[in-house]
Amino acid sequence: MPCVADWLNNPFSIVQGIFAQNLPNSDWEKKVTDYFREKLKENNATNWVPSLNDVPVHYLKPNSLVKFRCMVQDMFDPEFYMGVYETVDPNTNARVLHFGKYRDVAECGPQQEIDLNSSQTVTLERQTFYCVPVPGESAWVKEAYISASQARVSPSTSYTPSRHKRSYEEDEDMELHPSKQKEQHIGSGGDIHGCGEPKRLETEASAGHHLISPNCSPPLDLNFPLPGEKGPACLVKVYESWDSYKVNDVLEVYGILSVDPVLSIVNNEERDNSTLDPMECMDTAEEQRVHSPPASLVPRIHVILAQKLQHINPLLPACLNEEESKTFVSNFMSELSPVRAELLGFLTHAFLGDSLAAEYLILHLISTVYARRDVLPLGKFTVNLSGCPRNSIFTEHIYRIIQQLVPASYRLQMTIENMNHSRFIPHKDYTANRLVSGVLQLASNTSLVVDETQLEQGQLDTTGVHNVKALGNLITWQKVDYDFSYHQMEFPCNINVLITSEGRSLLPSDCQVHLQPQIIPPNMEEYMNSLLTAVLPSVLNKFRIYLSLLRLLDYSISDEVTKAVEEDFVEMRKNDPESITADDLHRTLLVARFLSLSAGQTTLSRERWLRAKQLEALRKARLQQQKCVNGNEL
Repeated sequence: MPCVADWLNNPFSIVQGIFAQNLPNSDWEKKVTDYFREKLKENNATNWVPSLNDVPVHYLKPNSLVKFRCMVQDMFDPEFYMGVYETVDPNTNARVLHFGKYRDVAECGPQQEIDLNSSQTVTLERQTFYCVPVPGESAWVKEAYISASQARVSPSTSYTPSRHKRSYEEDEDMELHPSKQKEQHIGSGGDIHGCGEPKRLETEASAGHHLISPNCSPPLDLNFPLPGEKGPACLVKVYESWDSYKVNDVLEVYGILSVDPVLSIVNNEERDNSTLDPMECMDTAEEQRVHSPPASLVPRIHVILAQKLQHINPLLPACLNEEESKTFVSNFMSELSPVRAELLGFLTHAFLGDSLAAEYLILHLISTVYARRDVLPLGKFTVNLSGCPRNSIFTEHIYRIIQQLVPASYRLQMTIENMNHSRFIPHKDYTANRLVSGVLQLASNTSLVVDETQLEQGQLDTTGVHNVKALGNLITWQKVDYDFSYHQMEFPCNINVLITSEGRSLLPSDCQVHLQPQIIPPNMEEYMNSLLTAVLPSVLNKFRIYLSLLRLLDYSISDEVTKAVEEDFVEMRKNDPESITADDLHRTLLVARFLSLSAGQTTLSRERWLRAKQLEALRKARLQQQKCVNGNEL
């Protein structure tokens, strides 16, 4: 175990030491980040840092080092703060310099006052991101991160032992319902004036809740994009290179946890004062409520180090460019063939014996937008799986299997009710000055399963029409146009969309595969459950690594193969000029790309091109056969 003395439990002491040693030089800030960067490289020290994803905030020591795996949901306006300020003792006139970085509230000694007119004062700027846990993050991802964590957390002593056994969800329920929390305090018989730091935080945070509640008639909306999401939202204060981050980026941040109850009290007083002038208080009160929520509900993290995540699969190295990671990749690639065969067999069983549908699902799951040419996203591969039984639990179980394989996913049930009443497109609330999230505000590489088998006859209202249009734009252009009232702003995305439907989907797709079950199990529920329980956890982990890793590989086509493909396409057009189009060439090249990658090959070979043509021929023949059977187009 690395030494966790000061840098983990009391990072301010480290910052203070570096600040004091380097005055009046301004490079003390760089030395702080370098210090923590080196510390986190030692002996998997990152695993010793408590994560807000795993640990309820009241279990964490205020002003300790924490980490958070999150998506940037919104970016607030930059704020000014005192980077360096001076305090003076009125009795002795002694002056002391302090740093304001990584703090929400300026600190000074009992006999000191801040000299606001000091020539030593340095005003700096920082950016605030509103961050939420990665939307749709799979349970196995959360569990793997928790099991890898070696952080030691000391729960508040004012709780009964049963408190320690609560899940994060139950803890969050306590946070969102302060009355329950109050009962818990009374029941515990704890002394609210105890000197333990976590204890002080918990009791004062509760007080903050009660202070703020009378002015917050609606409950605080944590603005999660997906319904039913759990976990903390955080205000992440960024001090450097904030221009390099964008809305919807997935980050891992390391920083100092700030849950000072004073924040709730100060903001409450500001709101009280603002009510003196009713003409100007309404907008500012709502904005204040959203931008400065109680720290016990929305803690602050003052970032020391942050990095964009290539992926959130805990079974893979975070960065694949490092030497150790290259060894991991080469070792896994050497056993790729049996993993692919096992995955194909597993998915074939899931698709009731349909191996062609299983092949296409593998290609779909490793697809990713690798480039954009003008407005055209290259690499997207939306699959429409038609022939799914209507109103059956089959599609629900297919989603459950996908959930077990990918790091983040969401099942969108395409009912008239959902289309007309759900908020798909994020929009700007100018009153609260924030971006209100929607279902389509998702992180890159999320799997979105649209279940069209739930669709019944009915009328789409204006909202429903806009939602269907937004889904179509997401599929076709891999972008979502956020609504800013006076204009729309385009946000590019990289979302894998799988559409399950009975007939041909109402939505656009790159590829339609008609399901042809070879077996009809008497009990679908039992069949699907036994399929998941029969897979060894170690095998399931290999599937997860396989699908995440192949999305990150580079791919190219040699000039020689390009020429051969062009000649082949010309021949195909000669033989069947009416049915072979440029779209067919594009789709077959995509299938060949993902077929090659699925076999661990980063260049296209003649063999893979022929196999892609064969798969496409089988898929089209199946659609033609179905069309003849039904007498209409699918």
